[in-house]
Amino acid sequence: METTPQITFRGLEARPEITEMIEEKIAKLEEVSNRITSARVTVELRSGKGHKGHLYQVAVELEVPAGTVIVNHKPGDLGAHEDLRVAVRDSFNAARRQLREHMARLDEQQVRSYPERRHGTVVRLFPDEGYGFIENAERDEVFFDRDSVNNNGWTALDIYSEVAFTQQDGDKGLFAANVTLVSRPGG
Repeated sequence: METTPQITFRGLEARPEITEMIEEKIAKLEEVSNRITSARVTVELRSGKGHKGHLYQVAVELEVPAGTVIVNHKPGDLGAHEDLRVAVRDSFNAARRQLREHMARLDEQQVRSYPERRHGTVVRLFPDEGYGFIENAERDEVFFDRDSVNNNGWTALDIYSEVAFTQQDGDKGLFAANVTLVSRPGG
C-alpha cells in the first residue's frame, strides 16, 4: 500500500485490540490485491432509536486502480452489530467481496485477446465480382471481399500478392478480415 491506513474512531475511544484487528484485516485485503493504494476505516458508535445498548458502524474505503471500493455497513436489524468485532468482521468480509469483484472487472477490461494476424498469398481474385481467396500457411483457402481490404487496397491486389489478415470462422467457412497488402508479386 502506498500510504499508511487511516483508522478513525468516532463516539468511542480508540481500542488497541480493535486497531490491531483492523490492521490484520487490511493485510488480508492486500493478499486479495496488492494494488490497494490507500485504506480508510471509520469505526463509529451510534445510538439506536428505541434500542438498548451500543450499535457500531464500520466503514471501509479502499482506493484501487480505476475506482474506489466503499463499504458502509449500518447496524443490522438483528443486532449483529452490537458487537464491535462482528461489525468489523462483516464490513471487511463485504470489502473483500467487493474488492475481488472490482479487480476481476478491471482484469477483464485489461486482458482482451486480439485475433492473430496471419500472412498468406492471394491465389484467386475476381475483381469484377469483388471477392477473392487467400492461401494461408496451412494451405487452406480463405475467402475475402473488397470490403475486408484496408486502405482502399483492393485495386492494388493481384494474384500472388502477399497479404496480412485476420482469419475468422464463418457460416460458410474461413474468411479474412482486415486484409492488408504486404507486397505485390515481383516487388
